[in-house]
Amino acid sequence: MPTFAVATPRASCLAMALAFAMLPATAATAAPDDEDPTDLPTVEVRGALPLASAVESIEQARRRLDERAGATTLVDGERYRDGRVGNLADALGQAAGVFVQPRFGAEESRLSIRGSGLQRTFHGRGLVVLQDGVPLNLADGSFDFQAIEPLAARYVQVWRGANALEAGAATLGGAIDFVSRTGRDSPRPVLRLETGSFGTRRAQLAAGGVRGRADAYIGITSARQDGFREHAVQENHRLSANAGFQFGDHLDARVYLAHVDTRSQLPGNLTLDEALGEPGMAAPASVVQDQRRDFRLDRVAARLAWAPSDDSEATLSLFDSRKSLDHPIFQVLRQESRDRGVDLRWRHDGAIGGHRNLLAVGASRTRGTIDDRRYANVGGAAGAPTNHFDQAAVNTTVFVENQVWLAPQWVLSLGAQHLRSSRRSHDLLVGGGHDESFDVDYRATSPKLGLRWVPADGVQWFANVSRSAEPPSFGELSGGANVTPVRMQRATSAELGVRVQRERLALDLAAYRARIEGELLSLGDAQGNPLGTVNADRTLHQGIEFAFEWRPSSAWRLSANYLYNDFRFDHDAVHRDNVLAGVPPHSLRAALRWQPDERFHAEPSLEWVPHDYYIDHANTFRAPGFATFGIRFGGSLAADVEWFADLRNLADRRWIASTNVVADAGGVAGRNFLPGDGRSLYVGLEWRPRP
Repeated sequence: MPTFAVATPRASCLAMALAFAMLPATAATAAPDDEDPTDLPTVEVRGALPLASAVESIEQARRRLDERAGATTLVDGERYRDGRVGNLADALGQAAGVFVQPRFGAEESRLSIRGSGLQRTFHGRGLVVLQDGVPLNLADGSFDFQAIEPLAARYVQVWRGANALEAGAATLGGAIDFVSRTGRDSPRPVLRLETGSFGTRRAQLAAGGVRGRADAYIGITSARQDGFREHAVQENHRLSANAGFQFGDHLDARVYLAHVDTRSQLPGNLTLDEALGEPGMAAPASVVQDQRRDFRLDRVAARLAWAPSDDSEATLSLFDSRKSLDHPIFQVLRQESRDRGVDLRWRHDGAIGGHRNLLAVGASRTRGTIDDRRYANVGGAAGAPTNHFDQAAVNTTVFVENQVWLAPQWVLSLGAQHLRSSRRSHDLLVGGGHDESFDVDYRATSPKLGLRWVPADGVQWFANVSRSAEPPSFGELSGGANVTPVRMQRATSAELGVRVQRERLALDLAAYRARIEGELLSLGDAQGNPLGTVNADRTLHQGIEFAFEWRPSSAWRLSANYLYNDFRFDHDAVHRDNVLAGVPPHSLRAALRWQPDERFHAEPSLEWVPHDYYIDHANTFRAPGFATFGIRFGGSLAADVEWFADLRNLADRRWIASTNVVADAGGVAGRNFLPGDGRSLYVGLEWRPRP
């Protein structure tokens, strides 16, 4: 396994910054990054462009995602820059099929696709989250929201469902890839300033440049908010940098560096009466124990692309990351983790028997180690040690996928991924005679069969049947009521959908049904205290994902993202056919934009959960639905300066943003509710000097 020296990431980043400073911005080699590629004509001159590319342009990514026999979404990073960008809901709220809701106005969120990680009310699981094609997940499958900087992304790719073989994923929810800006697509310097309610302050300084075959980009973001609630102060400082070199038309290389320093107080959960009566308060235990989540992350990655011919390309990716976590909750967790990985893939776009044939094969291996120390929580400080684990996770995947054009309008896709995972944990501080060590292996093969029909330009139907597999993370294998390790979660999914991309109308509609065996349920008691993770017997996830954008004229744009979620047990011995708790059955985000010219726009918006939804699997208590309204103004002050004013929750509605998921609430509210932010205003300026 190749390794990287990451002991001096600051020196490496400084070296990259100095190298960048020597590169003059060359606007002639790249399109301005504030132009919408959908408004530009598509010109393909293959002979004049490099055949190998370590990073795709947004148009290349859009065309490749459109060739999937499954549901996909592409989010243009320019689209969400005209308002506050404080969490993933700001970036992905309008993305088809994505359920995302901040837990307390901060970056910690509930993020789910098709019920993936439905029971996880903290951190993330059930999705493969990537940056530039390299996993942000730890090797055990969990991921941190604070590691993601949406402002550094040129675009975001979303594969919904078990369709993400090319992204190295065969999970129920799929994969999300944040693709960084480079010196070629963002050659202009950027200075962005935001301020607003609840002590919010955010700044970004970024610049890119090109010199001949070399380019570089560096972005620094710093943010702080006091928070709508007490004990909710959050600070985040991030550096994202990359540099590339085109050795020729056939060989391209890029190196990525990232540094994250984040500190977050956790205000905790409230009872329903507290959340609706005094939503700004913090849970008493969170204050007494000074609960928070602080970590530092250093990450380096490299990608090499080689195109031996105009119809073949190979890419090699490597990464190494280190994280230090200090996490006082009901106990104090202190972890030192290191994750390394290598990924190799090959694409050949050729022909068989006169029919176009696209073959993709790949293999990846990741390994992560964690030194996990746990202590009694004494006012937020580490008291007596309670446990010490030496943990290691290894994942090896191999995939193959072939698409053949049976006719110009019909495309058949056949693929499979084989996964082999291991989870090892050695209990180094056995307490009370109870050894929590475990050593488990998981194996699964996940096939996929898909079909696309393209009856006309800009219109395509797709259908597929696929299997998915998700090994548990360390958090699901230890603690709580677990006596024996939980099993791997498996599912069989089917989906049918249509994509429409016309001059004035874009539409994305998908219906899916997934039968899940051994769904991982992370449970809490009636008060939200963790009980551990169990495997359900059989569960059913089915629903509809619908998003559209309609432009009746050049001045008007109507957009909406609707989700119907029907998640339930399937003849369970305890819960019968009860509804799975945690996600509302219906949710809608919509916005209407009026922009008479570049100098001004106004965009009222709605977020609506029309029905109450269960917080427990016993279906004894519901969280209330809600509707919040906002409006956003913005435009150009000058050729180089953009401004915005973003008003949220105009009616100052008291609402529930998210909840715990518990086994049986017993008809009692308990401390299981996270209130949403009150009325707020955020304003910002962004300066991008013209070349």
